[in-house]
Amino acid sequence: MAWGMTRFVVLLGGDLTATSRLASQIQKARIIAADGGMAHAEPLGVEPELWVGDFDSTSEDLAERHKDVTRHAFPAEKDKTDGEIAVDEAIKLGAREIVLVGGLGGQTDHAASHLGLILKLGRRRVYSFITSGTEEAYPILNGTHHFDLPPGSRFSVVPFTDLAGLDLEGVKWPLVNRSVPLGSSLTVSNVALGPVTVRLNQGYAVALAYPESVA
Repeated sequence: MAWGMTRFVVLLGGDLTATSRLASQIQKARIIAADGGMAHAEPLGVEPELWVGDFDSTSEDLAERHKDVTRHAFPAEKDKTDGEIAVDEAIKLGAREIVLVGGLGGQTDHAASHLGLILKLGRRRVYSFITSGTEEAYPILNGTHHFDLPPGSRFSVVPFTDLAGLDLEGVKWPLVNRSVPLGSSLTVSNVALGPVTVRLNQGYAVALAYPESVA
C-alpha cells in the first residue's frame, strides 16, 4: 500500500527513543497527539494537526508550548482511552495506515490494550504497528507478513490465541507449518537474519521486534 495522506501517526504516552529508523517510519504522515503523547512531538520534530484526550496527563508547560494546536477535549470518565480516541479520529480523517508512536513500556494495562488495538485495526484492514524507537509491535493475522529488520534483531511472535500453520523464515530458528498453543514461549526471542517472513493459517498473534543499530 502506498504511503500518502492516508498515513497517520498517533503520538501516545509511553517510552520513546528518537531514532533514524523511527524518523523514516513517520515521514510525510499526518500527526495526531493523544493527551500526554504530545510530549513526543518536539523530540521527533513534528507538530500535530490535532490533539485529543481528557488532558489529565498534560502539564501546563506542554499545553502552553502547543497552544495553537486544535484540541478535541473529552471527559475523564469515558469508555475509551485517549489513544483509542486518537485512532478513531485518524480513521474519521481517512487513515488507512496508522503508526502508533509510544504506547509501549510504562503502564502494562495500556500497553496490552494497544496490542489488542493493532489486532483490531488489522481485522478492519487498517495497516498499523506500534513503535517506541527501540521496540516495535505488529499484528499477525491469517496470511503472509514481511518485516524489514536489520540482521541480529531480536524477533518474537507472541500468540493471542492458539496458532496453526505458522511459518517463520529469515530467522535463526525457522518454523514450518507449526502449531503453537496460547501461552507457549516457542516463538519468543528468535533472531532475525535480515528481512523476516511470517505466514499464519489460523489464529492471532503479535510480533515484537527489537531492531539492531537503531540510533
